Parts: sequence; C-alpha cells; structure tokens
Amino acid sequence: MLRSMYSGVSGMRGFQTKLDVIGNNIANVNTTGFKSSRVMFKDIMSQTVSGVTAPTDGGAGGVNAKQIGLGVSIGSVDTLHLAGSAQTTNNPTDLRIDGDGFFLVKLNDDQETPFLTRAGDFHVDASRNLVNSDGLHVLDSSGEAIVLGDDVTSFSIGSDGTIIQSMSDGTTQAGVQIGVAKVSNPQGLEKIGGNLYRMTLNANAEGALEPTTANNTESGTGAIVAGQLEMSNVDLTGEFTEMIVAQRGFQANSRIITTSDEVLQEVVNLKR
Repeated sequence: MLRSMYSGVSGMRGFQTKLDVIGNNIANVNTTGFKSSRVMFKDIMSQTVSGVTAPTDGGAGGVNAKQIGLGVSIGSVDTLHLAGSAQTTNNPTDLRIDGDGFFLVKLNDDQETPFLTRAGDFHVDASRNLVNSDGLHVLDSSGEAIVLGDDVTSFSIGSDGTIIQSMSDGTTQAGVQIGVAKVSNPQGLEKIGGNLYRMTLNANAEGALEPTTANNTESGTGAIVAGQLEMSNVDLTGEFTEMIVAQRGFQANSRIITTSDEVLQEVVNLKR
C-alpha cells in the first residue's frame, strides 16, 4: 500500500484533535478563569531509503540521506496559562489574582492535597464557610478552611488576601489570609473539570504544594483584587483563524487519501 495514504490518515487524525481542542476553547469563551489549550504536532519516524555518504579528500563529495516521512502525530496539548481580562463585579467575594498563583480549595478535611483554581467566584454558605460555586472550601495561608465568626457583621479583602472583619461590637479586626499557591510549571497541572486543577509530579518538584500568601514578593505570587473576576483567556479571533487552518488541513489530508486511492485503482486496472 502507498505510504501517502497512511500519512493522510495520520494528518486527518491530528487535525481532528486540533478541531476538538479549538471547539473546547470556544465553548469556554465565557468560563471564569478558563485557560485555553493548543495542539502541537510532530513528525513520525522517517523511513531511510539510503544513508549518508561522507566526502573524501580529493574525491567525490558527500551525499545526503534520502528519507521519506511517514506522517504526523500529536506532540503535545499545551494549556496556556496566560492572564485573562478583568471583569468588574463589585461583589466583595469575587476575587482575582493579578499575577501568578492559584486559589486553594478542597472538598473536606480528609482531602490531603487541595485543588487549584483561578476562578474566584466565592460565596459564604449557611455555616459561614467561604466556598466556591461547587461547595468546596476555600483555604487560608495555613491550608485550613476559612470560616467567618458569628460576630462578624461584614468584611473586606485586602490585596494580600487578609480578611478585614467588622465585628458586632463595632471594632475592626484582621482575620486570616486567603491562601495562594505558586506552581513552578502550571502547564504540568491536570485539568479535572469545574475550573479545577490537580497537582502532579511535573507541576512542582515531587508534587509538593505549600500554601502561601498573595502579593508575596518572596514567593512571586500576585495581588488579590476584590470585586473582580478573571475572564477566560480565549482569543476568539485566533481560535477561528486556527479553525480555518485545521479545516483546510483536514481537507488537504483527505485529498491525499483520495488521490492515493485513485493511484491504487489504476494499479488494479493494469490487469484486465
């Protein structure tokens, strides 16, 4: 069978994956804290028809190798952790990290390693816990769930994540700080849905995760901005452009298969 047919099949599979990724990006264009992805391709091992010949002194020159490529494969699907635009909501529990870092959330006390998120649409539940939209507890800089006291009448959040509490007796107190985690390789995090990421061995060394504070120059975390949310970083213009490229690439590879089939048909028709 012709090598070009299998090369075309690999190309169609690759561009189909690219279209899947583009479709997911566009679907999440309004998802808070969403980070877009991209597909990178790499060629498959080439078949060497003839090897390299070195040049000789006073004799013939060198001859390059003759190699025929065997198609394409997916090199990687990268998550682009670029900052999204700020959306002002004026809701005091809506938080945005202006810079590097992730919020920490966990389902319960039995969960050892918290999840990470850039979506700061938080709420205060009936037990006065600070939670996200799915009910996961927001953690402080010590890795503990944040609970507001019964005597707290109102609160605000500073740029370093400190919760400034107005007490029922009219005094003002500084409460705990909202925890933020810095990740060495954000692309190494695993998406698990719900705007959440799971720590992996390729995100931090040995999968370690240490909560810290926001606006920390030592750890390099960004400041927390209250009353704002981080929007999706999906660029619709770029996504639709890449969609056109993927569509034409898929079409061109399908034409390779059609042409290869016509060539094989001619070979079969040699004997009639």
